[in-house]
Amino acid sequence: MARLADYFVLVGYDPGKRGSGDGQGQILQRFPEKDWEDNPFPQGIELFCQPSGWQLFTERNPPTFFVAVLTDINSERHYCACFTFWEAVESAQPQSHPRNGEGEEEEEEPSSPVQPAQLFAPKSLVLVSRLDHAEVFRNSLGLIYTIYVDGLSVSLENVIGNLLTCTIPITGGAQRTISLGAGDRQVIQTPISDSLPVSSCSVALLFRQLGITNVLYLFCAALTEHKILFLSSSYQRLTDACRALLALMFPLKYSFTYVPILPAQLLEVLSTPTPFIIGVHSIFQSETQELLDVVIADLDGGTVNVPECVHISLLPEPLLQQTREALSMVLDPELEVADLAFPPSTISASSLKMQDKEIRAVFLRLFAQLLQGYRCCLHIIRIHPEPVIRFHKAAFLGQRGLTEDDFLTKVLEGMAFAGFVTERGAPYRSIDLFDELVAYEVKRMRAEEGNKQKILRHIKELAEKLYKNENPYPAVTMHKVQKPTEGCHLRLHQKPFPRLDEGTVQWIIDQATAKLQTAPPAVKAEKKCMVPSGPPIAAIMERNGNALANSARRLEVVRNCISYVFENKMLEAKKLFPAVLRAMKGRAARHCLTQELNLHVQQNRAVLDHQQFDFVIRMMNCCLQDCTAMDEHGIAAALLPLVTAFCRKLSPGITQFAYSCVQEHVVWTNIQFWEAMFYCDVQNHIRALYLDNNEENHADEESAEGPQKAKSALEIASEQLRLWPTMSREKQQELIQKEESTVFSQAIHYANRMSYLLLPLDTSKNRLLRSSGLGDVESVSNSFVTNSIAGSVAESYDTESGFEDAESSDVANYVVRFINRFVDKVCTESGVTNEHLKGLHVMIPDIVQMHIETLDAVHRESKRLPPIQKPKLLRPNLLVGEECVMEGLRVYLMPDGREEAAGGNIGGPPLLPAEGAIFLTTYRIIFKGTPTDPLVGEQVVIRSFPIASLTKEKKINVQAQVDQFIQEGLQLRSCTFQLLKIAFDEEVASDSAEIFRKHLHKLRYPQHVRGTFAFTVGQSPKQAMQPKAKEKNPSLRTLSKNLVKNAKKTIGRQYVTRKKYTPPTWEQRSSQHFPEDNEDEISVSEEMDRSTLTPTTTIRPSDKMTINHLVERACCRDYQRLGLGTLSSSLTRSKNEPFRISTVNRMYAICRSYPGLLIVPQSIQDNTIQRISRCYRQNRFPVVCWRNSRTKAVLLRSGGLHGKGVVGLFKSQNAPTAGPSQTDSTSLEQEKYLQAVINSMPHYADAGGRNTLSGFTSAHMSSAGLAHRARVITLSTPKCVSPKGRETPRGKWGSIRASGRVSSYALNVEIGSRLAGKDLLGAQHNGTPAEASFLRQHRASLYIIGDKSQLKGVKPDPLQHWEVVPIEVFDVRQVKASFKKLMKACVPGCPSTDPSVAYLRSLEESEWLSQIHKILQISVLVVELLDTGSSVLVSLEDGWDITTQVVSLVQLLSDPYYRTLEGFRLLVEKEWLSFGHRFSHRGAQTLAGQSSGFAPIFLQFLDCVHQIHLQFPMEFEFSQYYLKFLSYHYISNRFRTFLLDSDYERIELGLLYEEKGERKSQQVYKSIWDYIDRLNKRAPIFFNYMYAPEDGEVLRPYSNISNLKVWDYYTEETLSEGPSYDWELTQGQPEHVEEPDRQDAGAPQTKRKIIWPCYDNRGRVEPDAISKLLEELHNLEMELGQVPERWKDTWDKVKASQRTEARQEGSRTPSSLLMSSGLSHHRRSLGVYLQESGVGSTLNLSLDSDTSSTSTPSSGKQGGRRSTSTLYSQFQMSESENRSYEGSLYKKGAFMKPWKPRWFVLDKTKHQLRYYDSRMDTECKGVIDLAEVESITPGTPTMGAPKTVDEKAFFDLKTTKRVYNFCAQDVQLAQQWIDRIQSCLSDA
Repeated sequence: MARLADYFVLVGYDPGKRGSGDGQGQILQRFPEKDWEDNPFPQGIELFCQPSGWQLFTERNPPTFFVAVLTDINSERHYCACFTFWEAVESAQPQSHPRNGEGEEEEEEPSSPVQPAQLFAPKSLVLVSRLDHAEVFRNSLGLIYTIYVDGLSVSLENVIGNLLTCTIPITGGAQRTISLGAGDRQVIQTPISDSLPVSSCSVALLFRQLGITNVLYLFCAALTEHKILFLSSSYQRLTDACRALLALMFPLKYSFTYVPILPAQLLEVLSTPTPFIIGVHSIFQSETQELLDVVIADLDGGTVNVPECVHISLLPEPLLQQTREALSMVLDPELEVADLAFPPSTISASSLKMQDKEIRAVFLRLFAQLLQGYRCCLHIIRIHPEPVIRFHKAAFLGQRGLTEDDFLTKVLEGMAFAGFVTERGAPYRSIDLFDELVAYEVKRMRAEEGNKQKILRHIKELAEKLYKNENPYPAVTMHKVQKPTEGCHLRLHQKPFPRLDEGTVQWIIDQATAKLQTAPPAVKAEKKCMVPSGPPIAAIMERNGNALANSARRLEVVRNCISYVFENKMLEAKKLFPAVLRAMKGRAARHCLTQELNLHVQQNRAVLDHQQFDFVIRMMNCCLQDCTAMDEHGIAAALLPLVTAFCRKLSPGITQFAYSCVQEHVVWTNIQFWEAMFYCDVQNHIRALYLDNNEENHADEESAEGPQKAKSALEIASEQLRLWPTMSREKQQELIQKEESTVFSQAIHYANRMSYLLLPLDTSKNRLLRSSGLGDVESVSNSFVTNSIAGSVAESYDTESGFEDAESSDVANYVVRFINRFVDKVCTESGVTNEHLKGLHVMIPDIVQMHIETLDAVHRESKRLPPIQKPKLLRPNLLVGEECVMEGLRVYLMPDGREEAAGGNIGGPPLLPAEGAIFLTTYRIIFKGTPTDPLVGEQVVIRSFPIASLTKEKKINVQAQVDQFIQEGLQLRSCTFQLLKIAFDEEVASDSAEIFRKHLHKLRYPQHVRGTFAFTVGQSPKQAMQPKAKEKNPSLRTLSKNLVKNAKKTIGRQYVTRKKYTPPTWEQRSSQHFPEDNEDEISVSEEMDRSTLTPTTTIRPSDKMTINHLVERACCRDYQRLGLGTLSSSLTRSKNEPFRISTVNRMYAICRSYPGLLIVPQSIQDNTIQRISRCYRQNRFPVVCWRNSRTKAVLLRSGGLHGKGVVGLFKSQNAPTAGPSQTDSTSLEQEKYLQAVINSMPHYADAGGRNTLSGFTSAHMSSAGLAHRARVITLSTPKCVSPKGRETPRGKWGSIRASGRVSSYALNVEIGSRLAGKDLLGAQHNGTPAEASFLRQHRASLYIIGDKSQLKGVKPDPLQHWEVVPIEVFDVRQVKASFKKLMKACVPGCPSTDPSVAYLRSLEESEWLSQIHKILQISVLVVELLDTGSSVLVSLEDGWDITTQVVSLVQLLSDPYYRTLEGFRLLVEKEWLSFGHRFSHRGAQTLAGQSSGFAPIFLQFLDCVHQIHLQFPMEFEFSQYYLKFLSYHYISNRFRTFLLDSDYERIELGLLYEEKGERKSQQVYKSIWDYIDRLNKRAPIFFNYMYAPEDGEVLRPYSNISNLKVWDYYTEETLSEGPSYDWELTQGQPEHVEEPDRQDAGAPQTKRKIIWPCYDNRGRVEPDAISKLLEELHNLEMELGQVPERWKDTWDKVKASQRTEARQEGSRTPSSLLMSSGLSHHRRSLGVYLQESGVGSTLNLSLDSDTSSTSTPSSGKQGGRRSTSTLYSQFQMSESENRSYEGSLYKKGAFMKPWKPRWFVLDKTKHQLRYYDSRMDTECKGVIDLAEVESITPGTPTMGAPKTVDEKAFFDLKTTKRVYNFCAQDVQLAQQWIDRIQSCLSDA
């Protein structure tokens, strides 16, 4: 029972305290005057009676009523019901300066004589109570007012006395009728359960005022502890709104400041820092404006204003959405049916009171869903003397899957929830609606989710219960309370409220209290029971079902891996390991890990070996690294016992436990984690304590883990609490004692555990723990690099931490403090006695110290452990003569922007990053290692490139592995389109990385070309710079030295002097000395006289030798083939040839960068040449390099003209000249020279016809689009057009300026536009030239293609027979820039966001393809011109870059010979090497070229050839691989072929004329051509099987960019073996790889091979059909013991037989399609594509026969290439006794028959030399009887002899009947044959 009202107070206006302007109230009377003992009188009531301040009004207001709430110091709420009415003020006191009715202050005017009208002061009747019965209070106070106003004959004292003595039950649903003794009657209904709040209609009203969303905002704000302020002009509404908000929060209770009505004087409370819910009258709205962090709800306006700085966490979805829907169903039921055509008429919202309960039901459901399963996370630490309960927040959030959820986390951390746990955590108490809901209805709520009808039904049921709680009985009883008459407050003569007699009231009160004391105490039996705990949380995660869908397989993987570890199957474990680590991201896998590890612990111990320990630690670390500090999934908790169980023996008596390696996780430093763990353990122990107490054998304890339902700790506790009152005092004490000691022993245990995990292994290091904010370096080594060698990195830690003399005690002190803090907290909470606590504090430092000592020993031993087994460094295979400069540095090869290797867009396992080592050899940079991903851990990854191709090297910082810190690395980019992005391992000191860079730089840019690999090969790297290597042939040496000396002199002079040196005329030269030349102050010494400039007829012996060598050069052979003159004819000057070979440059005196022999017009003298040469840049005067065999047009090349020369050449001849000046004479000679070229052309008969470019038919012109892009085209229009439309033959190439006058008539756009326009279309849309007829016969005989910028201002001259075609070309700078961009596009340094787009975009930006387009375009044009009979002189830049590209392409397109292997070699040797393309300079091969950088001119040419090859696959004898091979090796510096800038420099070094037999060691091929020849003989890698040329076909490729393809050379790579262009290195690997697989008998034998893009060499693993067949043939021959035939012979035979087959059948069979050469239709890009083999076939022929499986050590000379026969000599043949010596020789057939290779057998027994068609042939084709042989002599090559063979390999056999001509493959073989035959003869 409780008093209905505690105090009755009368408060009035205080007239005395008005000085401040605002009035004040004063308590006039209060009853009882003495405070109740149990309930003191609350202070400050007078403030709350008039919250907006005490003021006087000019008129009477009607009485008001509201309830204010005061909270006292014990946080008890007092409800103050205030009833206020107004009384007139006695106006006798003149000093009153009242406030007027509006409440505005007036200035005080003391002298004011005017008295205002009568004023009224407020007076309040106040009831103070602890019960919230607002209606009863309203009625009671109203009754008192009525008695006073209406003057009823009832004593006010009696009424008040009765009111104060009235007692009512607090709860239980009783109904109580009270009367105050004025003929009134009231019924008070008490709620059934006092824990449920009473809200009448307030909640519904709140929703009406603010709406659903706003109220939800307020609700979440209140729960997450924000400040909330209500504004309204009604006090009652403020109280109701606040009450409603509290009602919504049930079952949580608001525990912060709660003031529904805040008086004006206390407004500063609003700036309190703590959360609050406060109501304030709207008139103070302006004062609330500056509150920054308060959520303001305006009840009158219906708005909620959330300031910017406040973030309210809303309910987690889907709860938020469900709550909103439910609320709108309750508040606005019409919404559902608003769209129906026939809405049901019955739908309407419930009554306000019911609606109120329905809304509360929605929120009750919400809480049940939010907090479901909360009881599973309660830890009961003590049961007696009273329960101590803790909530495991982290576990709850983790199990609910809401760790990330802001709202729930904040709620759980809030005060309200703490109160909830204390109040509702108790296991034995009375329960209410919420307990039932959360225990029993959660399943139902889950099931009904989404079904609106069912949800509504549930809400209504709950609402029903809530309503019943407030109104247990239907309100039948009548209230009867008198009300005052209407308008009584306006009566004029109202007497003031009478003063009450205190005595009377006090006497009534005393009577009542006396009565109560005699009455027996009414004990309400509380119905206590065990609180139901509801379903466990496990069922709740189903929502995220798919997250667990594939977890079963993952768990299987985890289990398998762990069992492999413990069964010691380390390799298997290693393979599964990454999968396990990936699985660890999932919670289930982590739990599984802890369970599995648990199984392997016996008797609290599991001793492992090092490797197992390593794996277990890594798994634990991985498991922990995703745990937050909260450990919401209990992983760290489950691992805690394990880390003290797993250990390894370091040495006798020293054991290292797992905890020393898993310390580096935040969770260990989180004190909440330790508390939760502690409480959990204590709970288990206390549970065990009572289970034992109950003597329920130990079976029960097992069953806790077992499947049977064991009693939970809470159930045991509630049972104990029920029994507690029945126990004896001693029993109670004993239990308290036991529990306390249990807690105490756990505290000791935890002090130990914490010291294990907090003390670092190396305590000498001052490691401030993570929480101190100094994350330390050592952490990495400790946790991830699992061997727990904290030492390695910790060394460096001292200096970094800044505490160098750190005492170990720092760490110890830190840990002791941490543990003390923990112990204090948990022990006080769980009621440990003070003595025990003190004991603990004494023990802790000892525990820590002891542990430190054991750790020191462990640390010492662990440092002795061998470091982690890193993968063994794999040694790369090296070439013969290639040597390591630096041993392997351990590095990681990081993925770059190419996706393939990293398993990107294509998929497949990530081959990168790989760990291995980087090696620096004299030739290459090689990375060799294995992928870090263990799934591909058995593969080997090799990436390498020649040092010479390095274009950029920059330092980078990379994170090599996820679990390591950033390391320094290098990014090396090579122009072989390779990128090495490496990160150095920690073990590599930074200075070794520096040394690596230095060495690299030294090797990349040697001082001199001699330092390059091609020269140093075979020498030891130390003496790499020895300039004087011994030569075997000194004569040759001296010769080249003399030659160079002389040339140097001549040239030296020429270059040194300021004035031009004009060589003397020939006439002067015949005399012995040169007369002084006045123009030139140089006297030329005698010494150079004859040797340099003698007429060619008198060649001295030493020169003859030179000339012999010159003749051997490629160009000379080619000139003879083209019929451009032989050397003999040039000596005798036979006049019938138009051209001759001039030796004027044989000493390289005229032009250093030209070859020694040049083709010039027959009529031009050598001395003229010397003069002409000076007009051209670099002295590169025009020389003929090719002649069209059909039209006899010639192709010339030269450098661009010097400025002077240009002017001279094209100066209009009629300009007056003052005597023949130097320049004029030269330009005349130049003209003469060009004229001589023109005269050489047979059809130059038409002297009258002006051959200009203007006479093209208009048909072809118009299609080019009128002057499409006129800015680039230099054209002039025909000057006049006759009526008949005939074009004048006088159109010229005008200047740019002329192009403004383009007429609409026929424009000769064609040539100019196709040369000048960057991407102008030709006559046909696809960039092909129009058909040949477009070049009519009206044409110039010679076109000079020159650079537009040089030919500015040139006036064409009508009298000349040549025309100048100015074109725009790009210069080398542009090529360099473009190439850089191309490399970045094809091999980006880092991954881009959208690879496909980025690649294409950057490809386009590089403009590489447009440059190729340009080159092809010019070349095709020149081909057209030549094909139609005009000669062309290409005279661009210095004549060695673009000129060379164009000239070579023109020859390649025009002449099928150059499309053979032999011809292409010749073309490159002639145009690129002899004509001085500056390979060293452009490839930046030496230090000098470093600044200029790499310019891929030759590569660009090869790319053009590749484009043509793609379009005409049947026209080339060589394959695409051949082009890639050249592209790679022309910059690799492996061969000497592409070194140096000109023949002259090569001679200077003695490179050019090495004698054939002079090679130092056979293996080191100095020339790439020899190497290619060898390879080609062994395997068809360079051969194009589709080669079926058509005679004399001229190719005209499309050049449009749309027709060009990016060369796969730029993008492909083979990681299994590195670049495939060093053939020896990539040979023979596949066999090794497969063998281990074969031994594994367990695996099913399968023939399948998996080929990975970018890893395998597809061409070798999966060769094309023909290579495959050839290979099989070869293998069969080997098995049968026959000497295999050369693949080429086999292929030729097959082709021949195909042809005959085709002829017989008369129609083409599909098989013959490929072979037949007559495919004239569709020859361009035939659809038949053979897989372009990456490295040709799989024929495993090694280059040096030493490695060949069948060689015998005895056969042949060591090192020499042995003849094929010696290789197979050990096989016994069928007629072996008759074969003394055998091999393949070429034999010249009878008269007029060709040379054929035949298989010869020398038979000593039968004394004969037999020959067969081939090795396999059994039928003898012919016999030479040795008896008839007269002599055997070295022979000479004759017509048709094999071209590639050295002439010393020929020998003749003379018999009595005839002479046989033979040719062996090389000199040694020939010698052997001669020797054998000789010996046979001598035997005879």
